[in-house]
Amino acid sequence: MSKLAEFKALEAQLAEQLKQLDAMKNDNELKKEIEFEQKLRGLLAEYSFSLREIKLILDPHARPDRAPAAAGQRKERAVKVYINPNNGERVETKGGNHKVLKAWKEQYGAEAVESWVQ
Repeated sequence: MSKLAEFKALEAQLAEQLKQLDAMKNDNELKKEIEFEQKLRGLLAEYSFSLREIKLILDPHARPDRAPAAAGQRKERAVKVYINPNNGERVETKGGNHKVLKAWKEQYGAEAVESWVQ
C-alpha cells in the first residue's frame, strides 16, 4: 500500500473515531456515570478509603483480587504412581526426574508412560 493510501485510510479511521467520541460526549448515560465516579472518588478521598476496602465492606466474604504470594512457599507436589503394564513394575514420584521413569519414556514414549498414571 502506498504512503498516500495508508495516510488517507488512517485519516478516515480517525474521522470515524472522532465522530463516535462526539456522540459519546453527548450521551446522558455516560454523563451520569462520569458524575457518579467523580462523587464516589471524592467520598473515598474524604474518608481515606480505597476501592478494595469498600468492596470488602460491601461483600466481606469476597476474596481479594490478588493475594500476596508467600515468599519461598510452594504447594507440595502430589505423588504420582506409574505402573508399567508390560512388567508390572511400579514407580512413585513427585516429579518427572526419576531414573526409571525417564528410561520408560525413552523406551515407550512420553504419552504412553503418562497414560500409566494411577
